[in-house]
Amino acid sequence: MKEKLVVIGNGMSGLRTIEDLLEINKDKYEITIYGEEPHVNYNRIMLSYILSCEKTFEDTIINHQSWYEQNNITLNKGDKVISIDKNNKTIKSQSGKIESYDKLLIATGSKAFIPKTKGSQLENVIAFRTKADVDAIISTIRKDKTAVVVGGGLLGLEAAYGIAMHGIKTILVHRSGSILSQQLDSTGGRLLQKNLESYGIEFKLNTTIDEINGDGIVENVSFTDGVSVESNLVVFATGIVPNTQIAKEAELYTNKGIIVDDFLKTNDDFIFAIGECVEHKGNTYGLVAPLYEQAKVLAKVLANKKTDGYDGSTLSTRLKISGVDLFSAGDYLGDVTTEDLILLDEKVGIYKKLVIYDNKIIGIVLYGDTADASWYLKLLKEHTDISDLRTKILFGKSALSGDSGHGGNDINAMSDDEEVCGCNGVCKGDIVKAIKEQDLKSLSDVKSCTKAGASCGSCLGLVEQILVNTLGDEYNACEEGICSCTTLGHKDIKKAVDDGEFETVYDVFKSLEWNTQDGCSKCRPAINYYLLVKYNDDKYKNDKRSALVNDRMYANIQKDGTYSVVPRIWGGLTSPQELKDIANIAVKYDVPTVKFTGGQRLDMLGVKKEQLAPMWKDLNDAGFVSGQAYAKGLRTVKTCVGNTWCRFGTQDSMGMGVIIEKLTWGSWTPHKFKIAVSGCPRNCAEATIKDLGIIGVDSGWEISIAGNGGIKVRVTDFLCKVETDEELLTYVKAFMQFYREDAHYLERTAHWVERTGLQYVKDVMLDKQKVAYYALRFEISQKSAQVDPWAKAIEDGFTKEFNSIVINPEDSHSFEAKEQI
Repeated sequence: MKEKLVVIGNGMSGLRTIEDLLEINKDKYEITIYGEEPHVNYNRIMLSYILSCEKTFEDTIINHQSWYEQNNITLNKGDKVISIDKNNKTIKSQSGKIESYDKLLIATGSKAFIPKTKGSQLENVIAFRTKADVDAIISTIRKDKTAVVVGGGLLGLEAAYGIAMHGIKTILVHRSGSILSQQLDSTGGRLLQKNLESYGIEFKLNTTIDEINGDGIVENVSFTDGVSVESNLVVFATGIVPNTQIAKEAELYTNKGIIVDDFLKTNDDFIFAIGECVEHKGNTYGLVAPLYEQAKVLAKVLANKKTDGYDGSTLSTRLKISGVDLFSAGDYLGDVTTEDLILLDEKVGIYKKLVIYDNKIIGIVLYGDTADASWYLKLLKEHTDISDLRTKILFGKSALSGDSGHGGNDINAMSDDEEVCGCNGVCKGDIVKAIKEQDLKSLSDVKSCTKAGASCGSCLGLVEQILVNTLGDEYNACEEGICSCTTLGHKDIKKAVDDGEFETVYDVFKSLEWNTQDGCSKCRPAINYYLLVKYNDDKYKNDKRSALVNDRMYANIQKDGTYSVVPRIWGGLTSPQELKDIANIAVKYDVPTVKFTGGQRLDMLGVKKEQLAPMWKDLNDAGFVSGQAYAKGLRTVKTCVGNTWCRFGTQDSMGMGVIIEKLTWGSWTPHKFKIAVSGCPRNCAEATIKDLGIIGVDSGWEISIAGNGGIKVRVTDFLCKVETDEELLTYVKAFMQFYREDAHYLERTAHWVERTGLQYVKDVMLDKQKVAYYALRFEISQKSAQVDPWAKAIEDGFTKEFNSIVINPEDSHSFEAKEQI
């Protein structure tokens, strides 16, 4: 008969213990889990990506409901355990359930620490700890209000970054003189702060909140430096406190946390504890890596397998902010007995510091270049004597082998015992062994089998390198499924669509043996796009059900449920009459906000759904068409004034921008597509961070591709130079069509070129026959594409669904009949 194991907490450490236990012995226990949150197990350290909208909650789920069911685990979501009866070996939940156990695992984690500040009880004072916190922050932020984040540690920086990514003015307050002071020294903190300021975050250091004011809700925040700001949101990220209440009430030994021995056992032989709620040898841990190390040990203990026990962890940290490379470990500050080896290039943004004691590394700070983080960490953990390495060690592992600048990041240079995934303690050798023995073919396979890359995700690039290096060409042929509906990836699906004949997305699902009849929100838009690419609009009816909400509504939905309407402004060039028409329409519909966009257009924000159709008609009547600011297609052609007005201009960038936009508007592409035309190399239109950048020079035009000005900036790659306007337009058409046909759905040009390689694109785009072929295909597709979606929607009667539903009570079946006379 199976023993009964009850787990209090459905978080990362408790569930990792269960995962490891099932791998050792899946038949030993009948497992029941109680979770306070109404969710399955999700990756809490990815909350910052949800806040910044770089990931969805679905992306962060570790164990779906199907996993619990497949492993015969009973999950009680949203049901907090409120008491433990040690004598009778039972627990009681908030819903009144009483559950007996043979062994009990407490994994209650921690709770956010909110200091007792005047006004901290007001509404919109929020912690940053759970999905509910993230949801509350997203629903509260307003672009006309300032958000205040308290705490310059990991959580505080990630919260401030996530909020700032919504275009919200964000002030981060930190009582220390340097941010991330628990993980970085002052130099590293200064470089990091400079980087984060570029995202729009304002820092107030050596300061904290004095008072939060408001009538029941946050309205104003005063700081200890005497400054105050109007604000509607205060986020406290000032640390965590082990959640020990239930253990204390059960009279288990506690101090800062629940006290456990090397085998994660409490003072009760049948009760264990793990994670942020525990204290081991006087230490508590708030990072995921040590918690997973504890889980490995505890799984063996519960399975009655021999283990040496848990002996504490060496902490290392990575910051989960896109475009920020940061790593620290060990004693990064040192003292009078230590020495520092430092490499600093502030202009490039690179800082490396190794703290040395007795010729051994005891602390590491890496900013801007973290390629050798795992190697330095290995030297630290193994107490390696670096006496003979001192003169070159800061230049990385490759410098020691004499190949500096040639393969410093080569995966072959890593030894098998070097750590790849710090969160889960997975070394290169573990991954290689699993790939070979378990026949792993994809990143998803490796994540599932080894856990490498399954937590914060910062090592996924390295994991993929190991996959490619181990599998060779075989890896390229094996792609992850685009969603749970299929095991096929974009490459296989595109080929099947190209080779077959299909009338609807459902035909594709049926032919490729989809797991679901109707697909899902991930695969339906992709299949719809691939069919559009193959047949063009005149041969395939665009399936509106398969479009994303913005594409269905021909407008961008906003956080309050209203919409953004953006008419097309050709090449950013307008006229007094057009401005007057837009102004009159904005006044007519009482538009609350009108904003100039970065793409040289006017954005009318706050338009109600029922106003869309009449507003579109008025704009059409004034000569405007949709700016398609919502579309997976051409957005804008940004221009400078060029040689028409500028004394430095070499070409007519305004005129060319208008021509290009009128040539390419209405086109649909895998993702949004932006073009810019600058009249001279001074590049005032910022052409070098667009999908297609064009710069005028004395002898013609320079064309560059695959730029991105988003969260992670990518500068364009030079493609070629042309002498005539006619040549330029041919290349514009050919590049757009090649991208449309070759890239995966939702793959920006930057990611497409990085995946396929610049040379792959050049091999096509520098071949005159291929350029002519793709240019002609673009022209054919545009014949049916250049139809204004606003006018077409009104003509087709599609906008009737925008009208409010009003039913005459007399005609309603639910209406109570009048009394018969």
